[in-house]
Amino acid sequence: MADCAVMFPGQGAYLPGALAPLADDEPLVRETLRVLDAAAVRAGRTAPSRLLLDERAPSLADLVAGSPADLHAALFAAETTLFRILTERHGLRPSVLVGHSFGELVALAASGVYGLEEGMALVAARDEAFAACPPVPGGMVALGVSATRATGLLNGLGEWEVTLAADNSPRQCVVSGPADPLERVRAAAGMLGIGATRLRVPYAFHHRSLAAVADDFARRAAALRTGPARHVLHSAILGRRLEDEDAVADLVAAHLVRPTRFTDAVRALHADGVDVFVECGPRGVLSDLVTATVPGVRVVAPLRRRAGGRAVADALAGVVPGVPAARTRTGAWVEAEADVEVEAMADVEVEAEADVAVGVRDTVGEDVLSDRRGVVETLRALYADALGYPPEVLTRDADLEADLGVDSIKQTELFAQAAAHYGRALPAEGSRLTSYTTLDALAGLLSTLPSGDARVTEATA
Repeated sequence: MADCAVMFPGQGAYLPGALAPLADDEPLVRETLRVLDAAAVRAGRTAPSRLLLDERAPSLADLVAGSPADLHAALFAAETTLFRILTERHGLRPSVLVGHSFGELVALAASGVYGLEEGMALVAARDEAFAACPPVPGGMVALGVSATRATGLLNGLGEWEVTLAADNSPRQCVVSGPADPLERVRAAAGMLGIGATRLRVPYAFHHRSLAAVADDFARRAAALRTGPARHVLHSAILGRRLEDEDAVADLVAAHLVRPTRFTDAVRALHADGVDVFVECGPRGVLSDLVTATVPGVRVVAPLRRRAGGRAVADALAGVVPGVPAARTRTGAWVEAEADVEVEAMADVEVEAEADVAVGVRDTVGEDVLSDRRGVVETLRALYADALGYPPEVLTRDADLEADLGVDSIKQTELFAQAAAHYGRALPAEGSRLTSYTTLDALAGLLSTLPSGDARVTEATA
């Protein structure tokens, strides 16, 4: 059996109704959510099952703007529930756990340091610390360069208030700081041809401006009951494995103020023998970062899209004992090939095709649609032109709603244009196009559609 790392993503891993199909097949989903619902309600949050079992639940953007505490409870519940499915239902035995930003708190609970109820209380304590010690407004900007180049840019500009917040991959990092200097950095990056995207967050996370919040959070967390870890945990924030209770306290204290060095963590785990990385949360953001960092390893994202029990089992083929390796793709997971090129935040020049519009019919052969990268490039050109966005912002795995603010109605309208261009019929009634949240996912969907008239129906919105 290959050495396997289970990864817990951060705030961008929310997907409305993410567990709905899985809950229909796996009783353990609802059993776990009942416990977590009760814990969340005791902490004054909405029961997370309302967000995780209904595809019509509020979007990530809505929750960030209006109910961040409910979002955090939902993230914790989704990742914790999936971890139980992977380990208890399917027998996955991870060699190590690793989290990204908020995901480090989920990893602490999954390791056994906190139980289900205490883990939810830990998440609530973090929100309560923000309420008790509101920090100054700030923000974060994702840059399409390495952390080393970003640091050089900050030094060259003399913007000492802006610091590295996350080293995500060799071609992507995030910086954070107060609003005005952060905007100067974003503008300067744009002038230099560096992809720079302002993230929709209210504060400068992983920045020293949150020191008072971090102190209050650490004090509240110290009152929670902890236990011995059942799984090894590697912290991307501390840059080491957590081996005792003091290390847990160190991580909680550093969680909000120190940068997440995910690139270093992935390389360290790979050097230690890990060659399979399983993402324990909706979407597949961390899987793509791993592929960009150590090409050739296997990455598995069981909930890249909403998936039932069979698809999750297929995703684990060859990862757990007794399940033969498979080279197929299902509607919910992607196994990374050695030659996959992740274009996260990369500069890509695309020549837009002038005839892409609603009503334009251009029946295209299967061989064209089988060129997934080519289809992604065409979609990038279409969406960039329609939205007025720079093409480099529309990476193949950027979330259309969560990252770019494209609402469901606009997504449906744009996909209708793409379907018309390729001479394909839209999905049958009952399907939701917004289940396909990235250009890469939409390219895959297009390849499954039959030829026919492209008509927009209410069911696809």
